[in-house]
Amino acid sequence: MTPKQAVDGLLLLNKPSGITSNRALQIVKRLLNAKKAGHTGSLDPSATGMLPLCFGEATKVCAYLLDADKTYRVTARLGMATDTADADGKEIDTAAVPDLSAADWDAILQGFVGESRQIPPMYSALKQDGKRLYELARKGEVVERAPRRIRIDEIVLLEAAGSRLVFRVSCSKGTYIRTLVEDVAKQAGTLAHTTRLHRETVGHFRAADMVDLETLETLAHDDPASLTERLLTPDSALRAFPAVVVDAAAATRFSGGQAVAVAGTSATGLARVYGDGERFLGVGELPGDGQVMPRRVFQLPAKKSVEI
Repeated sequence: MTPKQAVDGLLLLNKPSGITSNRALQIVKRLLNAKKAGHTGSLDPSATGMLPLCFGEATKVCAYLLDADKTYRVTARLGMATDTADADGKEIDTAAVPDLSAADWDAILQGFVGESRQIPPMYSALKQDGKRLYELARKGEVVERAPRRIRIDEIVLLEAAGSRLVFRVSCSKGTYIRTLVEDVAKQAGTLAHTTRLHRETVGHFRAADMVDLETLETLAHDDPASLTERLLTPDSALRAFPAVVVDAAAATRFSGGQAVAVAGTSATGLARVYGDGERFLGVGELPGDGQVMPRRVFQLPAKKSVEI
């Protein structure tokens, strides 16, 4: 058996429909022969699009990507509800589809922009009393769920024709698109379920950064060495944080868990910390007193970072 490799980096997989996020991760982990891997921001098996996969030291950025805003392209079928709120579920009810213009649908969609409270669907991975909600739902149980605060930054109507509604939505973490579709339909006086969900962006990462699974499998077969060239550096997920640079002595102390002085800054909040040779050291917190305190230390070779 080939020994596992110490692979450090991010890969933005364009997840295909029909497999779980964890299954997609295991396939790519095998292709890279990586020792350690994780994913962030799970997609339903039927959903497609951006699934950030983290390998080695990059698994330490998973928590930050979970907090990132996301953009989805959503296709809904109006007039029919399913038990799972998507095309994988069973039909549970039907309703007439109102004869609305594109302007009418756009007005309804715009009413969801901003902050609101959303009740999570029963078919979700949230836990209640130690059990996943979808486990209860499969037994026919329905329990009360506390509404969660979400934020929708933008909704763009792409198509409204007959029973087909297509729109793009940019939203905060924790937003359930299936529930949004149902709520939009309810506002219009009908029912709906999501037939296609494609995640286009996570944080600042864009669709052009994604790689198809088929491409990765071809590379693994024809040119394995080039596969790792597709990996993004761990700190590429943290570009929203300001960058600070410390000298060699301070870098050693920071990596050892000590707070160190940072010249010329009185900023506060999280920051990317770099040492000599632009080596990414980790995530630090700036308390505003000219120091930076370690919050997540990384062990990466020199030059394994984005431009600062």
